[in-house]
Amino acid sequence: MLSLHKVCVRYGGLSALTDVSLEVGEGEFVTVIGPNGAGKTTLMKAISGVVPLAGGRIMLSGTDLSKVPAQKRPHLGLAHVPENRQVFGGLSVLENLALGTTSLADPARREANIEYVLDLFPILRERTTQLAGTLSGGQQQMLAIGRGLASSPKVLLLDEPSMGLAPSIVDMIFERIARIHRETGLTVVLVEQRAIEALELCTRAYVLTTGRVVASGAGRDLMRNEEVSRAYLGA
Repeated sequence: MLSLHKVCVRYGGLSALTDVSLEVGEGEFVTVIGPNGAGKTTLMKAISGVVPLAGGRIMLSGTDLSKVPAQKRPHLGLAHVPENRQVFGGLSVLENLALGTTSLADPARREANIEYVLDLFPILRERTTQLAGTLSGGQQQMLAIGRGLASSPKVLLLDEPSMGLAPSIVDMIFERIARIHRETGLTVVLVEQRAIEALELCTRAYVLTTGRVVASGAGRDLMRNEEVSRAYLGA
């Protein structure tokens, strides 16, 4: 469904990604782990079109994304929940969710998607008229995920959803992500520094270091890999 072949991204003269290749099948839950500065966020931005490619190719369901501008990619079924949430603070919770549905033509489908999100995160239903900027960090993360889901994506890109959140909120967010995948069969790509939890959730995983893929495999297998365990899992 989603494939990257020898993707390269450069900032100025520096390489952020070098020959990154990975595959995500329909309905898979794929995790990308790695240390700070490994290029994980750049990888997500390259897929969603926020940063240009210096080389390589990204394909989504047979479409070459290099020919599709960033603002058109949601219409192809790509939803990117960015690092640091980036909700629209001056808009209400409901208005933020409605923005997620703008790629959908059917009003009934828009309404159904918003209802699904509000069922998934009941606290948001209690705050539909509240300005997003006044929500707690955890509630803003729920809203950011919900806004992505509201677009009926084929692929949901989640960039560091645990960042800056209390452990109890992180556990709840991860549980909801697992529930989304379980209930909908949605294809999920998760970038996450909390490697153990991320590997437990996923079907397969890739390890990214200094902009290169250095290991890949089933999440459970990577957890048992001594080199990966020592470098990324604190074991």
